[in-house]
Parts: sequence; C-alpha cells; structure tokens
Amino acid sequence: MTETGKPKRSDDPPDGIGPHEFRELELMLSGAKPMAMFCDTVPASYETPEAEFAPHLESGALVMREDVYENPVAEFPTRFVYYALPGEEWRIDAVCRINEAIFTGRRNATEQDDRETGRLLGYDEEDIRRYLAWTKIPRGASAPRG
Repeated sequence: MTETGKPKRSDDPPDGIGPHEFRELELMLSGAKPMAMFCDTVPASYETPEAEFAPHLESGALVMREDVYENPVAEFPTRFVYYALPGEEWRIDAVCRINEAIFTGRRNATEQDDRETGRLLGYDEEDIRRYLAWTKIPRGASAPRG
C-alpha cells in the first residue's frame, strides 16, 4: 500500500522516497525543501499549482522562474516552473542549465543529471540512490528489497 492507502503498483517509486508531489508547498514553507520544480508540455496536460504558490510569491516567502524549452524533434515545447526559498535561487539557475541542455535536444539526460537534480530539489543521498536504482528497473518488474 502507498502512503495514501492505494495499492502499490510496480511502477510506483519505493516507499520512503519522493516524489514530493502534492506536498511541495508545505515542505517549502516549513523549510524542509529548498526548491520545487514542475514540468509539462505546452499546451499543458495537467494544471500546475501556481495559484497555491501565488500568495507566497507576493509575500516574498518564495521566488519563481518559468522557462519553456523548444526541441526541434519534440512535438511540443516543455514548460518548467521553478520555485525556491529566498537565498536558494542558485538552485534554480543550476537545474535550469541541466534542463535547458536536455530539453532543447543538445544532449541526452544522464544519471549524473538525475543525481544533481535530486540534490538541488532537496532529496537526501539515500533517497537519490534508491530512486536511481528504481529507475533502472523495467516497469512491471519488482523493485529490489533493502
């Protein structure tokens, strides 16, 4: 079972690791998460929680950046919305360099990109290690125990 009580699917990440989905704002406002990142195609296939973050941008509790990347071989552009705590804007700059290179088609993503993005988003090293191990498992297979 997942934390929400739903049955665990083989394509769900292992218990105890992200994503921080639906908890980003709460974690950021508590100081437990320095940065959040949302990604979707243009036009969007889901609604990012920008309205929830807006009052905190206006108060100065958070900062935001939005980038759209065009890839000549992709059907749709990719939009990223980044939020960071004040003083953590350097994290946005760093992850933007990674995403721009990948989502404009200059190069493929690497495990090091995933590792660095995880660090920038505030995941601890063990969560990153477990997440990377999980991403290597073909969907439908069982995750390693331990």
